[in-house]
Amino acid sequence: MTFAFWPELAPGTVENFKKLVREGFYDGTAFHRIIKGFMVQGGCPNSKLGVAGTPGTGGPGYRVKAEFNGKRHERGVISMARSQDPDSAGSQFFICHGDAGFLDRNYTAFGELVSGDDVLEKIAGAPVEASFGGERSKPLVRVEIVAAVVNA
Repeated sequence: MTFAFWPELAPGTVENFKKLVREGFYDGTAFHRIIKGFMVQGGCPNSKLGVAGTPGTGGPGYRVKAEFNGKRHERGVISMARSQDPDSAGSQFFICHGDAGFLDRNYTAFGELVSGDDVLEKIAGAPVEASFGGERSKPLVRVEIVAAVVNA
C-alpha cells in the first residue's frame, strides 16, 4: 500500500510516523484489529513475533499530541489510534475500510491511500474471532507488515 501524507494538517503526526518507519519500528508488526467495513489497525510493537505483551497495548514509549483536523475518515484514510486521552497516540494507526465519519475531529487523520486498495480489501477480509470484550476483530491469521518504507 502507498500513502500520501498531509503534513500541512498534521505535521507532528506525519513526522513521527515517518521517523518510526525509517527506524524500522513497523517492520514485522501485524494488523492486530480488523473490522471489515470499518478499519484495520496496526503499529503495535507487541504484535511482533516473540515479543511479550498484548497486541494493541504497546507503543514507542512516548505520546504524540493530537492534531485533529477537518479531513473525513473515509475509506483509505490513515489515522492515529489512541486511548481515551486525545494526546495518547504513539505508533498505532488505522486505515479506514469504510466511512467512519463519527471519528472526524476526534482522531488525527494524517494521510490517504493512493495505491493498494486491493491489499486493504484483502486485509479487511481476513477471518476474525472475538477478542477481549467480545469484539469480533482478532485476526485468525497473521497479517504482517514485512517492511515499511518512506520514499520522501
